[in-house]
Amino acid sequence: MSIAFDSCSFGYGRAGTPVIPGLDYIVPDGFTVLLGPNGAGKSTLLKLASGLYQPRSGTVRMGGLASREFAYLKQVAWMPQTIIPMTGLTAREQVAYTGWLKGMKKPDAWDAALAALDRVNMADRADVRAKKLSGGQLRRVGVASALVHGARTLLLDEPTAGMDPTQRRVFRDLITGLATDEVRVLMSTHDIADLAEEADQVTALQEGRITFTGPTHAFLAHAPQGTPEARRAEAAYTAVSALAPVQEYW
Repeated sequence: MSIAFDSCSFGYGRAGTPVIPGLDYIVPDGFTVLLGPNGAGKSTLLKLASGLYQPRSGTVRMGGLASREFAYLKQVAWMPQTIIPMTGLTAREQVAYTGWLKGMKKPDAWDAALAALDRVNMADRADVRAKKLSGGQLRRVGVASALVHGARTLLLDEPTAGMDPTQRRVFRDLITGLATDEVRVLMSTHDIADLAEEADQVTALQEGRITFTGPTHAFLAHAPQGTPEARRAEAAYTAVSALAPVQEYW
């Protein structure tokens, strides 16, 4: 089952202009890059999908589960832009604590934490205090925390912000390896450099409205003929940003 937005709107404050106005969207399978400039509503969309925010109107659901239900919340994991190390906790303890918050029994969370750290190549740092980890390592702990309770959808908010090109490449390889038929990954970014061809899908957001959603090859096809290969993604993004809101391109 995938997360579905049905006529979903959201605004800050009762009378505020909607940041997300009447959105219909289904999170695609595999690895999806959510593109959009700062202020486009990407973080708001992810927080709605995570259940952290509730829509002003419409619904966010997964099958028959509404986003406010605990059974829904156990199926999704949200990773914010900034991962804060918990004072005094090791990497394993921090990940296990997240699992416990998601309803796992403590012994199960403890075992699952090590397995989750192993999936992000951090098992050898499991007993290191989280505050002593590097920024890149802490991001991996954040991903492990998202994986520990067996979430079916990972929601990553600008996870590569502040990374150099090499760190970004390693992180994208990690995320690509996690996206399977059973686990969906939706990763927001405003940096077109984060669009790698291994991404299965692209969704472009502009002022809270979707201007494109579909396979990566269909997105890149919007680049004008003759565009150099190195600039295809940038040119395609410029083209779809000017489109009227749509629901799907296939």
